[in-house]
Amino acid sequence: MHDVTHGGARCERLQRALVECHRRVPAGPPRAAACRHLNRSLAECVVSIACPGECEAVRSLCSSAGTALKRSQCQRAQLDLSVCISSHQTLDPQI
Repeated sequence: MHDVTHGGARCERLQRALVECHRRVPAGPPRAAACRHLNRSLAECVVSIACPGECEAVRSLCSSAGTALKRSQCQRAQLDLSVCISSHQTLDPQI
């Protein structure tokens, strides 16, 4: 299992940018619209650190339409990524 806290400067920069976006833009639809790209980028960054192999499999297998086999492989890769993400989630609501 990878330690997400050691994700590197890219995720840290994205997190700082997202915090700054939330600070600058009032809550509600304007913030959602203004910060959406940063939120998505940070999520992708963290997931790629937590589950690098699974992320790469989804990227490569699900990037374009293909045969039934490729679609099946894409679905399997998405399931594997979901399982990996779930394995990093805590069950303790206090955390």
